[in-house]
Amino acid sequence: MSDRFRLTLAQINPTVGDLRGNAGIAHAAWDEAKAAGADMIAFPEMFITGYQLQDLVKKPAFAMDVQRVLQDLAADCADGPAIGIGGPLPGGAKPFNAYFVLQGGKIDATVLKHHLPNYAVFDEKRYYYAGDPAGPVRVGPVRIGMPICEDAWFEDVTETLAETGAEILLVPNGSPYHRGKMGIRQAQMVARVIETGLPLVYLNLLGGQDDQVFDGASFVLNPHGVLTHQLPAFEPTLTHVDFERGAEGWQAVEGDKARLPDAWEADYHAMVLALGDYMRKAGFSKTVLGLSGGVDSALVAAIAADALAPENVRCVMLPSKYTSAMSLEDAGETARRLGCKLDTVSIAGAHDAVGDALSDLFAGMAPDVTEENIQSRLRGVMLMAISNKFGEMLLTTGNKSEVAVGYSTIYGDMAGGYNPIKDLYKTRVFETCRWRNANHRDWMAGPEGEVIPPRVIDKPPTAELREDQKDEDSLPPYSDLDVMLEMLIDKEASVSDVVAMGYDRATVKKIESLIYINEYKRFQAAPGARLTERAFWLDRRYPIVNRWRDTLDE
Repeated sequence: MSDRFRLTLAQINPTVGDLRGNAGIAHAAWDEAKAAGADMIAFPEMFITGYQLQDLVKKPAFAMDVQRVLQDLAADCADGPAIGIGGPLPGGAKPFNAYFVLQGGKIDATVLKHHLPNYAVFDEKRYYYAGDPAGPVRVGPVRIGMPICEDAWFEDVTETLAETGAEILLVPNGSPYHRGKMGIRQAQMVARVIETGLPLVYLNLLGGQDDQVFDGASFVLNPHGVLTHQLPAFEPTLTHVDFERGAEGWQAVEGDKARLPDAWEADYHAMVLALGDYMRKAGFSKTVLGLSGGVDSALVAAIAADALAPENVRCVMLPSKYTSAMSLEDAGETARRLGCKLDTVSIAGAHDAVGDALSDLFAGMAPDVTEENIQSRLRGVMLMAISNKFGEMLLTTGNKSEVAVGYSTIYGDMAGGYNPIKDLYKTRVFETCRWRNANHRDWMAGPEGEVIPPRVIDKPPTAELREDQKDEDSLPPYSDLDVMLEMLIDKEASVSDVVAMGYDRATVKKIESLIYINEYKRFQAAPGARLTERAFWLDRRYPIVNRWRDTLDE
């Protein structure tokens, strides 16, 4: 019996619903694994379909198509390494989340997910049946236990596998990124290794899907929790892991360990990958955005340039009579530094025309936010026209602070297909701009250096919808606002908790009210990259109409 086993890990990027495209990617990776002498190639959870599928997974025709594609893949890859690949298994009213082992031209074994996550962005109890725990699967000389994602977060499944003869644990995952996630994963997997005494392979999905970003960052642990391999985060990788059997059982031979990014780089890479994948998977190659001369649109332009290359990014300046010369200069300088095209389309004439059209109806009424919003909506009209005419996806540029309190105009600056910075509070926008100016990586398609002018970062934020307008005319300073928002949204704190931190109660109540009354805007907002555990959409699901307010401290 052989004392060596080569496992190829395929940390690569599928597309939801592209069954034959995903199978083609798997076949190409299998060819490489075969050439490298692998005994098995493993793909992540739900790789054949992409993840997450939501209600698509319950469509009978889809389920039947998945089985056809898997059977074809097994037949086409009969004379080489075994394949481990995730996908749904039909189960009646809903399927199982399954992991298939393809050997000898057929589906040789099927493992079903037992623990179904039903929190945060996961609704797996809605979509899948829970399967019974299964024993290990023999592949060549090794009995491999295959706990699927959540099953490795609980000791019962892995202990059952160890007790029934598993010699290596292979954990296929569809684990989405949020800030700090890597440390949580590693701590859980080290616990499983120590409990079972078995080496463990943590293989994670890669790529963006709607708001979620799967960051890869797969790794291998030997008994006692010793790290032997660390795959890069956010990057496609095909890695061959050799296992050798000795007196103490199977152990992984030491391999490469990629450098993992810090929180600032991880967030930025997540936004770049999310935007690039959203565009590519939706069939777009070029994008357009309104470049105001402010920090939010400058950061979105930088992300777009890094994701798509500067020549595929159109920036548009849309001045009104309130737009300052500084803003025009800063927008021009930002586009120049990034190497993006910049067009200028004035909204002054259109604004006057709308004002004239409404003048009789609005006669005797003082100008207010109505007239401000008209400007924003006219910009949305112009940008959507450009998007339609040139086939360029429109990006929105509202940060999480603005999205939280509704400091944005529905059907105006909220118009668009994707928002890369939707889960980035304003204070982090400033620091992310500084990080990008000081750092460049090979995966960035944009230029090196100080691509966002320091003046754009340092000047007081303003929407420029009236004379001398500043954001702080309507909102607390962002350094205070973001603390309140993080407490009320990310930590679900009470008003009294926030007041106890030293903030004025009336101000906190105002912010609480703004959060609740603007739920309808967020319901209609473009998707954006998820960076935290409390991103708007699947992480935080509140009713649109809601009369409850926190009065416990009154």
